[in-house]
Amino acid sequence: MRFLLGLFAGVALAQGPDLAAILRERVAAGMMKDPAAGVVDAKGEVATFGSAEAIYEIGSITKVFTAVLLADMVERGEVALEDPVAKYLPKTVKVPERGGKQITLLDLATHKSGLPRLPANLNPKDPANPYADFTVDDLYSFLNGYSLPREIGATYEYSNLGVGLLGHALALRAGKGYEALLRERVLGPLGMEATGIAVKGPIVAGHDEKLRPVKNWDLPALAGAGALRSTVRDMLVFGGAACGVRKTKLDAAFARTRGPVALVWAKNGEDVFSHGGGTGGYRSFLACSVKTGAASVVLSNVAIGVEDVGLHLVEPARFALNPAKKPVTVDAAVLAKYVGRYELAPGFTLTVSQEGGQLLAQATGQGRFELFASGEREFFARVAPVEVTFAADGAQLTLKQGGRETVAKRIATVLPSKEIALPAESLEPFVGKYELAPGFVLTVTREGTQLQVQATGQPKYPVFAQGPKEFFYKVVDAQITFTDSGLVLHQNGRDMPAKRMP
Repeated sequence: MRFLLGLFAGVALAQGPDLAAILRERVAAGMMKDPAAGVVDAKGEVATFGSAEAIYEIGSITKVFTAVLLADMVERGEVALEDPVAKYLPKTVKVPERGGKQITLLDLATHKSGLPRLPANLNPKDPANPYADFTVDDLYSFLNGYSLPREIGATYEYSNLGVGLLGHALALRAGKGYEALLRERVLGPLGMEATGIAVKGPIVAGHDEKLRPVKNWDLPALAGAGALRSTVRDMLVFGGAACGVRKTKLDAAFARTRGPVALVWAKNGEDVFSHGGGTGGYRSFLACSVKTGAASVVLSNVAIGVEDVGLHLVEPARFALNPAKKPVTVDAAVLAKYVGRYELAPGFTLTVSQEGGQLLAQATGQGRFELFASGEREFFARVAPVEVTFAADGAQLTLKQGGRETVAKRIATVLPSKEIALPAESLEPFVGKYELAPGFVLTVTREGTQLQVQATGQPKYPVFAQGPKEFFYKVVDAQITFTDSGLVLHQNGRDMPAKRMP
């Protein structure tokens, strides 16, 4: 289904951003395909672009709905923020504890539970729909076997697992499914008839960052973390209620989510609450400015971020737009001059590689992302507002991000060794679990003649042989050496031994 660009409904907001121009420019640059967006101001006036009735996956914006559900149940006296989540789970589930403390509902809603971003036993049969076969039994199994690596409440760590667990626990407390509870307590009272997990009507087709079609996502066990689909019309109703522009029976619950300790919301300064969402082929963003009383929503069916647009719509003078750039083609011989490792800070490097006429970049400990050329020496990322300019000879680069510029010299021109092929029988002795730190395990598996390594709470990645016992990652600047008693992980200039577990 394709929606006609330029369909403009509602009232144009006085002195507001030109929403149509912003989105048309991004479509022309290949950053969007069939977007829909809208903004509601303090007077309740609404402007929209695209089809306000089109249905998109909204990903992690679902977490805000889970927070409102939690706040409403607190207001009703059904739960308390200080309640241990274990109170609402089956007695057979052992929720990890540490230092005599239990994980509370508040810990889950503030991403301070100590639980990882993802469960280590998330091993999708179909990577294009990664949560689809993760069950409630899998969730319980992970909790029963996990040891917290840090004190509860000590550190913020964004966790899909944590908020998914929160939604599951609230549903158990109410004695009904997550979606049914949400319809009863939030969607129904707000009149959001087009929003849900099971929605009426087709969902706009999603695309990756190169505009290739991708699958929709399903999150049966972790629904509260990102399973919802919605429309601009419904999301403006929700955003207006979140900002207090529209008075509803949920005012107290919304106010609680924006309290001194924000529940789920990210804060941009003291007065702008926001949350983004991303699934395989979609990006979404919801923003609410308490200062201006404006709320915005941006829904895109391309996996390229839209956060800057959402923030700009609520406070244009404060939040600038990232430039909408269309990539140009640069000769592969020129790209080859930029390949290497660049030191951004001691122990923190940016590794630049080239594959099939495309530059790829990877910061220490992070995933790889593509760099697109805007000139022969100028490049930009689409996964985040990052710009990179290389010296003509590749001896250094300048990284621009968040208003800062960092100059990094190239410290190595040779990337990890070329891979060699090893027979399956020589790989089998390496299969097993290796404890790198208490509660943090590297699980090594074999798939044919390929070793896979999965760290606790992280996805599984292949490692490639460069010797009989020496392997390297391609997704991160790290190597593994297997020993008689375990392995050694070489990363960030450190050699970290891990013993093989029984």
